[in-house]
Amino acid sequence: MVDPTQGLKNFHQKIPDGDERERLVCKDCGFIAYENPRIIAGAVVEHDGKILMCKRAIYPQKGMWTIPAGFLEQGEAPEEGAVREAYEEATARIEIIDLLAVYAVRHISQVHMMYRARLMDPHIEPGLESEDVALYDWADIPRKQLAFPSVHWVLDHYDKARGRTDFAPFGNPV
Repeated sequence: MVDPTQGLKNFHQKIPDGDERERLVCKDCGFIAYENPRIIAGAVVEHDGKILMCKRAIYPQKGMWTIPAGFLEQGEAPEEGAVREAYEEATARIEIIDLLAVYAVRHISQVHMMYRARLMDPHIEPGLESEDVALYDWADIPRKQLAFPSVHWVLDHYDKARGRTDFAPFGNPV
């Protein structure tokens, strides 16, 4: 995708008419270069009662464990992104079951959409962004080595939703 601001040098911070926030606005044409939160999609993937975990091979949090998740691509639905990330990080072929949680991570302007999923084929191996992948029994998940707060949140919410279909997606813990 082409950056709409590429080649335009006359941008400045200003509050556009009808808005309440400063935005980057082109002095020549009035184009507003909005900066919006980024969407992360991921899944808690289960197979035979075990949870798929990926050990990060990249920064931030290299060497720490996470669920398969990452940034959406342009034109991609969140469910598609979660499926793609599971394959990229663990060569895991998954089927989305339902939306488990939506988290607002304000300090880094991200929205995390997390799903429950099942592993369709037990063959997994590390992708380019993973040092290792494993299917963990619930009690053996390396909780002290989890990469991000949202991984703790989603695992806790997954546990609360186990065996249930009658819940609204979870949100940020209080």
